[in-house]
Amino acid sequence: MANRTSRDVLLRGLWVLGQGIREQPGLFTVGVGGSVVFGLLTIASAYVVGAIVGEVVVPSIESGRVETGLLGAGAAALLAVSVVKVVGIFGRRLGAGFMQYRLQASYRRRVTRRYLDLPMSWHQRHPTGTLLSNANSDVEATWFPVAPLPFAVGTVVMLVTAIAALFATDWVLALVGLAVFPALFALNVVYSRRMAPRQVRAQQLRAEVSGIAHESFDGALVVKTMGREAQETARFAGRAVELRDALISVGRLRGLFDPLLETLPSLGTLAVLLVGAARLRQGAVSVADLVSVAFLFTVLAFPVRAIGWVLAELPRSVAGWDRVRHVLTATGEMPYGDTELPAAATPASLVFDRVWFSYRPPVGEPAAPATADQSVDPTAVGVPGANTALPPVLRDVSFTVPAGRTVALVGPTGAGKSTIAALAARLVDPTAGRVVLDDVELPRLTAGSLARTVSLVAQVPFAFDDTVRANVTLDRPGLTDEVAWSALRLAEADGFVAALDDGLDTVVGERGTTLSGGQRQRLTLARALAGQPRLLVLDDATSAVDPRVEAAILAALRNSEIATSILIVAYRRATIALADEVVYLDQGRVVDHGTHQELLARCPGYNDLVTAYEQAEAERERTRSGTGTGDSGGGDPGGGPARAAEVVA
Repeated sequence: MANRTSRDVLLRGLWVLGQGIREQPGLFTVGVGGSVVFGLLTIASAYVVGAIVGEVVVPSIESGRVETGLLGAGAAALLAVSVVKVVGIFGRRLGAGFMQYRLQASYRRRVTRRYLDLPMSWHQRHPTGTLLSNANSDVEATWFPVAPLPFAVGTVVMLVTAIAALFATDWVLALVGLAVFPALFALNVVYSRRMAPRQVRAQQLRAEVSGIAHESFDGALVVKTMGREAQETARFAGRAVELRDALISVGRLRGLFDPLLETLPSLGTLAVLLVGAARLRQGAVSVADLVSVAFLFTVLAFPVRAIGWVLAELPRSVAGWDRVRHVLTATGEMPYGDTELPAAATPASLVFDRVWFSYRPPVGEPAAPATADQSVDPTAVGVPGANTALPPVLRDVSFTVPAGRTVALVGPTGAGKSTIAALAARLVDPTAGRVVLDDVELPRLTAGSLARTVSLVAQVPFAFDDTVRANVTLDRPGLTDEVAWSALRLAEADGFVAALDDGLDTVVGERGTTLSGGQRQRLTLARALAGQPRLLVLDDATSAVDPRVEAAILAALRNSEIATSILIVAYRRATIALADEVVYLDQGRVVDHGTHQELLARCPGYNDLVTAYEQAEAERERTRSGTGTGDSGGGDPGGGPARAAEVVA
């Protein structure tokens, strides 16, 4: 079984290299051409050295004088051979290097383009660190053997030519070569088979270490706030130790085989000298022949290693290829229709019609069985993924956001509010039911029409490592500085942006690290408003903003010239009170809906939730006042401990 697996790895690795050759035939030809020139000139150099020894050195020793003409001719011949060898080396390295880097660049672009095509539901099931590893180290590992590949192909040509030259010189010495060269190849095959599982394991651990590191970095605020630094360090250290041990195992095997691969050509040279000395005494070969063959074995030691380099890297290449192909062949695209909504400056209406939704488990984790109270709607049977998904997050959700109105989604943590926001922007599609925008189901809309009509401001703000202007406009056509300032004013962000050293040209740093939490939220809100959406979805998008500033933002939105409907995930009572209608969710179901005052009067769960949050807000306000913390959306670049606690809350 192990031999068959190793053989499969070898064959698949050669197929991967063949794929690279088919994609870059010109560069491969240049590399192989240079390698063949180098190999043939290497053989020629051995016979030139033999001729110089036999025709110049030995006669000079016997006669006691040096023939200047012959010595000059020998030096010129060596120089000419060396110059042509240099040209061959240049061609080989140029072709191999360009081929390797072009393939890596091409497949990195393919992987990242595929990431953009795949829906959010696919991304939610794959750790971000693994995706980064796919686009970086896995692509690099896939095409790493391309660098020595032309050298190895040229070496094969060189070996065939060398054996032919040996038979032309002396058949006995040729038999020595026939014993050494296959032994070298067999040793390389054994090396590749033993290396395969070790390389696969190391490549997998690289992705896992990358994934854990990304999770820790991305969740740095939560880790520090909850005091989990030691636990995260231990988690990372455990995987890092496993990766270290895997790489040490690779190194030990390489340390065992590398000396053997170095020793075989040297043993071949020794055997040639012993056999050649006997043949020389018999008069079967000349001194020049013996020197040429011995020198040939010496100079072949390094090129033959190129075959070993390729074979040794094939397991790693196959492991990387499998992980890259997992992305490139991933299914689950979110198809769009051909319906265009009118670009009229009127608010859009949104309807959720008996919507069910279930997330799929992460890759490698089984789906949890649904309990009695979490059973999937019978209408979902037959829907792709319905029977393999996690228990439903939303169950039979129906509500309407009338054109020009503001609807607040309220509910405890885990009620499904963020999922509804994602469905409204069509980041995911429902398992069953319909989401309708202006009487058109979302899957029937074109991607451009949907993006122009709906803007989502997510719960966690994201800022690019770029200028304020670029973060607001995203280089969208027609979004001038005037439009950017207008959006910033609506988001109550124009004040702090104007106070920055370079205004719109200020670079905000990676993920907006130079801004406070409230400033980042207002910046991302301005980004959404700059496109003047007809439906604005706010997923708790002002949680880090001072309540007074939040009220000003919502008031500005209601009174602005932007014709938009608003669906807002809200917790604060003041925010909820500004909505025209409230939809109260609990455990993925719509429990009640109506105005804020109506729900306070008739829905105990809603009353308890809103009152509890209001009390928590008051307590945080008292804490901030007692510690001297300023406005939560103010100019403190870091946000301070109170800011961290508020964001996590």
